[in-house]
Amino acid sequence: MITRNPNVSSVPSFLFPCLIRPYRSLRTLHGKATAAHIPPPTPFVPDAKTFLTLIGRGLSQHTSKIPNWDGLFSLSSSQLRELGLEPARDRRYLLWWRDKFRKGEYGIGGDLQYVQDGVAEVRVVEVPKSTGKRPATVTTSPGMKKVIVNLPPEQDSTGLLAEEVKRIAGMKIQGAQTIVGSYLEPLKGANGSVARIKVQEGMWEERRGHKVDGGERRKANVRSKRAAAERAKNR
Repeated sequence: MITRNPNVSSVPSFLFPCLIRPYRSLRTLHGKATAAHIPPPTPFVPDAKTFLTLIGRGLSQHTSKIPNWDGLFSLSSSQLRELGLEPARDRRYLLWWRDKFRKGEYGIGGDLQYVQDGVAEVRVVEVPKSTGKRPATVTTSPGMKKVIVNLPPEQDSTGLLAEEVKRIAGMKIQGAQTIVGSYLEPLKGANGSVARIKVQEGMWEERRGHKVDGGERRKANVRSKRAAAERAKNR
């Protein structure tokens, strides 16, 4: 006797590939070659919920509608609409951020490698330069350079070279050793040289612009009517 799962009928058919990972033959892989690229999660953005939280505009309220990470990056605009992600401008915004993430274009914190429970620690360290002679300054020793690093709390900067340290986007050193950047929380007692950053709602949000005279599509018409009304008033 064949039994049916009563919950299957409630799931849209286009979500099956996101929920099930069947064995894929070479022929199947060839047929999927043109499918949209699904980037791997990052330590700061490990799942769909975090992604929607970071990009803001209230999209985190739709977390339950996105089945998983693969679904986040593979569902089309029409499929998202069928799942109830409205209005259309929110879908366009999500698709825009998906494309940016695929290209490795993140907001602050997106390039951090050591993250625990959504929190990362950054600190200023002094590391040697491998080439050239860097003169001493008021804040730096000769042959050394101050950089911001994201390392595990128990690891020090021994063995690091300035040229090997990748710059962390959205952060910089101000003065002798103070780390500055959006959403950074300085640690007490560290004099600004150590800070933490954690996932927050809207950290990567691109703010909406304000429409002027009805926006680009209606601007000419609105201004024309206004000018006509002013001429009629001055007669």
